[in-house]
Amino acid sequence: MSFLVSSKVHAVEEWPIRRMLAVLGNLPIHVVLWDGREIAASEAPPAARLFIHDRSTLLKLFFNPDLNFGEAYSSQQIEVEGLLEFLEIVYRARQSAEKPLGLVRGRLARWLNRRHSNTMAGARANIHDHYDIGNDFYRLWLDDEMVYSCAYFPTPEVTLEQAQLAKMDYVCRKLRLRPGESVVDVGGGWGAMALYMARHYGVRVTALNVSHEQTVAARERAKAEGLHSQVEFVEDDYRNISGRFDALVSLGMLEHVGADHYREFGRMIDGCLDPAGRGLIQTIGQDRPDEDNPWITRRIFPGGHFPSTCELMKIFEHSGFSVLDVENLRLHYAKTLEHWLSRFESAAEEVARMFDERFVRIWRLYLTGSRAAFSSSALQLFQVLFARPGINQLPWTRAPLYT
Repeated sequence: MSFLVSSKVHAVEEWPIRRMLAVLGNLPIHVVLWDGREIAASEAPPAARLFIHDRSTLLKLFFNPDLNFGEAYSSQQIEVEGLLEFLEIVYRARQSAEKPLGLVRGRLARWLNRRHSNTMAGARANIHDHYDIGNDFYRLWLDDEMVYSCAYFPTPEVTLEQAQLAKMDYVCRKLRLRPGESVVDVGGGWGAMALYMARHYGVRVTALNVSHEQTVAARERAKAEGLHSQVEFVEDDYRNISGRFDALVSLGMLEHVGADHYREFGRMIDGCLDPAGRGLIQTIGQDRPDEDNPWITRRIFPGGHFPSTCELMKIFEHSGFSVLDVENLRLHYAKTLEHWLSRFESAAEEVARMFDERFVRIWRLYLTGSRAAFSSSALQLFQVLFARPGINQLPWTRAPLYT
């Protein structure tokens, strides 16, 4: 009798796993339970193994996997052998084989995974949660210029430092910056882009950012480099930009705006660009409108949203701009994250001393998951160049970008 009861219990415990693997197309992933049972939905050799340490974690994964996978990994309730491979396989499978959740389960997941607000107060709090955790932490794994956005690799072999400098120059060439012009940098980070434009292209820059730590560091750097009279770093929300500018640049900031505020963002651009002005936005994106990963929005980017191209175009359609060029640098971000992840792992012990082991696991999963998402095409990286309609002083071809 005890054998029959045990068999029934095992069958009930294994059903959610087989169901999830079936929905994803019976992937070459083995799931190992707390008592050593190993479940496979494919006869192929396992590309990765997922270890689940208790029954309650299994149930949480079944009912809300997008949130609870990250939560369980962070608290060591699950382990993954081959984390990058596991995530790449899952992301690819979900794009082609994802089936809708049950009606009740789907509604519950959407409610649990609802977004944070990006009002002025909400946006400041959301940015603080990610960017004001300490400049010393980011120095451990970013490049020398402290650029926290996708780099541009003229060849895959160049260093991260070379690729970030190449990205900044690529953006300047796309904007056709000329000495004496004024530029507004929306979401200026630690100041690298603003200082690069001023130093190499002779422009005057106003850079806005709601992160206090980043703004203080950027001001100190501008003063140290003798560029403080040419570059102004303002700690404020993009909705408070004043003045008129020849060009606008925003790298890796739109992800924090939220789709509900795109029209507001477009009005800001319209209000601050001169009649002959032009701009460039670089943002993480998706192929189609989709729910944002709830674990990322809870633990990494509160209030974050990665737009599809149709969502992105609303910024320009409603504010009266012409889109001149859209480029997808997806593989460049996968390569950038490869460098970041390698440097992060080299500094993992120091990060643990700064924070704790859970923090290390959260950021390891974030960086590894991001690399997997870009390499598998679950995420895209868009550079969008735009201007007001009727501007004809444009290059005939892209040739000037590559000379």
